[in-house]
Amino acid sequence: MSLASELKRLIGERSALVMIGVFDGFSARLVEQCGYQAALISGAGLSESRLGRPDVGLMGLQENLDAVRALAGCTHLPLIADADTGYGNAVNVYHAVQQFERAGAAGVMIEDQVWPKRCGHMAGKQVIPADEMVGKVRAAVAARADPDFVIKARTDAAGPLGLDEAIARANRYAEAGADLVFADALLTEDDIIRFVKSVGAPAAVNMGFGIRRRSTTPLMPMAALRDLGVAVVDIPRLLTAAGLKGMAVALNAFADTINRGVVEDRPDLIASFEEINDLMGLQEIRRLESTYH
Repeated sequence: MSLASELKRLIGERSALVMIGVFDGFSARLVEQCGYQAALISGAGLSESRLGRPDVGLMGLQENLDAVRALAGCTHLPLIADADTGYGNAVNVYHAVQQFERAGAAGVMIEDQVWPKRCGHMAGKQVIPADEMVGKVRAAVAARADPDFVIKARTDAAGPLGLDEAIARANRYAEAGADLVFADALLTEDDIIRFVKSVGAPAAVNMGFGIRRRSTTPLMPMAALRDLGVAVVDIPRLLTAAGLKGMAVALNAFADTINRGVVEDRPDLIASFEEINDLMGLQEIRRLESTYH
């Protein structure tokens, strides 16, 4: 079974498949080691970690593909790539989907924002006409080589145009062939429930841990999302936010040792040399060395 087929099967179960956002080799390998069945590639995480810039459409297609190729090469998990708006019109989407599939992704997400896009939880979002996005979804479906390659259609219409429009768009995108639909930045539990129950395709819900202002999607227990029939629960920011906080804590602790004039290790704050090598697969490299010396 291909990774795309496995991902499509998991989505079809509608059992709240948790997809953690990954953005580098550490995060991808750690998510796999922790037993998750699939992962999403965080476009925001790539922009923030690779470019040091916010998720406002500054990262190009080739930079994205390079990251996807590297991530797909270091994990056995099926990955959904983040193609933003598809980098242009339906023809650009067709080309982008082919490239993401060849890079090793098991699926791709395309959104209906105006370019340059914004992170879904930022103010000032605008969306393209629904007809234009339907054309992009149809192009994405036609472009894939593997019919199980997952096309995830995201709508950002809930904020600027309201929940009814987001539901209508999601259904149109499903009719155009999307395997998974997602409305970003829903504001209440009732909105989430209504969206999931009103769309005709498997639905994804975004849990935005680390967002201090709660004028966006509320956090819900996984059991409640599973009972609702949610197909996928996206956790896009957990590892980027935790990684940043962890580095800040370690740097502050190191600065404190300098100020106190001491030298000390902090195994409570940092992974050991051995733990990192184990995570990176050093034992497999050693096995290959002994086999082919």
